[in-house]
Amino acid sequence: MPGTPSDPAPGADPYRGYAALRQRCPVQAVPSAAGGFPGYLVTGHAEARQALLDPALSKDTAAFFADRPSGRRIHPALAQSMLATDPPAHTRLRRLVAGAFSSGTVDRLRPYIHQLAEQLVDAFDPAGTDLVEALAAPLPVTVIGELLGVPEADRGHLRDLSGRLFAAGRPQTVDDASHALAEYLDALVTAKRTTPGDDLLSRLLEARDGGGSPLTQFELTSLASLLLVAGHETSTNAIGNAVLALLQNPDALARLRQDPGLVEGAVDELLRYDSAVALATFRWTQRPTRLGGQDLDAGRPVLVSLGAANRDPLAFADPDRLDLDRDAGAQLAFGHGIHRCLGAPLARAELAIAVSTLLRRHPDVALAVPAEQLRWRETRLMRGLVALPVTL
Repeated sequence: MPGTPSDPAPGADPYRGYAALRQRCPVQAVPSAAGGFPGYLVTGHAEARQALLDPALSKDTAAFFADRPSGRRIHPALAQSMLATDPPAHTRLRRLVAGAFSSGTVDRLRPYIHQLAEQLVDAFDPAGTDLVEALAAPLPVTVIGELLGVPEADRGHLRDLSGRLFAAGRPQTVDDASHALAEYLDALVTAKRTTPGDDLLSRLLEARDGGGSPLTQFELTSLASLLLVAGHETSTNAIGNAVLALLQNPDALARLRQDPGLVEGAVDELLRYDSAVALATFRWTQRPTRLGGQDLDAGRPVLVSLGAANRDPLAFADPDRLDLDRDAGAQLAFGHGIHRCLGAPLARAELAIAVSTLLRRHPDVALAVPAEQLRWRETRLMRGLVALPVTL
């Protein structure tokens, strides 16, 4: 994708480029989309919502690449996860796991998340701290590890493997990480069969669908891989992006410093302002369809830019301004439709608790380096910081 309109380069501010693309046309053909195949890029908010709902856009990655040569060897448990399937297979899998991420389940987890956030903030180095390393990364990976029943000693290793899955421009690194992650989780599922615990994986071993069928070993490994990766990668980026947004917007920061409890109501705006997921995951046109006034040919990848859609002035007035009073409930940071992020309630709770705990404990937190010196992760799918050095 380098050098094409579908590839706003990772960096401090991709939003000017998004605006130019959206102004040119909210749905446009691009010469190189997913896998180097010509496809379409969606940058408008209304068009993105339409695309995320359109049944003509398939998520079945395996079907798209079945007759197209590829040198990639991503482990099937990741390549063919619930996120890369269509109904009815998707419906069956999502129904079996949805209860684990309900609002009620997340409410029961809140005391644990609060306690963990306090412990992490207690460990801050008063001389200076990297908020990604000290808070944004360990909080969600610990929570999802606890939920899945991953041994505490292994969580750092899995966090490292998960990060390698988003190494743009390094396909061998991505492929190797996918196999290492899937093999570890396959062994963990096997161990849970013998010695179940009070965790999600153990409960999924007992789950049955409407026909009374249990999940297969492959399905359990695939779900565990998806939940582990999606359960902390997006939250890590969301926490880092939100803290940076506040540090760069003094008026908004001052309001939340005075009353950190206001963070809960500001979550949608923080997610909208700098989306942790830049591009929605792979979709393709399984038949001709029409989107945003454009005719889309069959058999083409469709890239939906959630970051661009969340800054569309037709959906959000003055979209480049962080406005904590804005009704940003229509933001698309978690996607939309049947593939909307299953863990959205958990991610929202982690973001609110992390930011409110930080501002309550360290109201004078400030950037330790000029913003232009911050490094962003080199991945097109996610948008997140490598590090966020602050003074306390």
